[in-house]
Amino acid sequence: MHEIVVALLLLLVANGAPILATRLFGDRLSHPLDAGRRLGDGDFLFGPHKTLRGLVAAIVATAAVAPLFDMHPALGALVGLAAMIGDAASSFVKRRRHLGSGARASVLDQLPEALLPLLVLLSAGHVDVVGLAVALAAFLVGADLLSRLLFELGIRERPY
Repeated sequence: MHEIVVALLLLLVANGAPILATRLFGDRLSHPLDAGRRLGDGDFLFGPHKTLRGLVAAIVATAAVAPLFDMHPALGALVGLAAMIGDAASSFVKRRRHLGSGARASVLDQLPEALLPLLVLLSAGHVDVVGLAVALAAFLVGADLLSRLLFELGIRERPY
């Protein structure tokens, strides 16, 4: 049970750090990862909400908290990186489906950003397969509830 809670806390840090960085820095340092590039379909590669600032915030934040859970900072950084790769992958798919930046796509929005870092933790021996499945399910449900709460508190711009 402990490893599931730790995995969920790391997912929370990795996925929450870009949101907090946006609140702290506003538009400063918000360089899009795709540099505004569009593919042949006319849509952005990822979109304006996937930024270098968010990527760095996720990596640094998870690296910083990893030692609190008896993990090496490099593993924490890898968890943060994996979460952001998953988040960018879901944005890529959403753009190919012609969904606008910030459009809601239940499960697609949460699955890659949780599954990839959980696979990192699985490969490092910090969760087992059952723990991965439980943490993934808890994240899928909890992310929606937390987003609504953060919206009500004025931290998020949208309730999803």
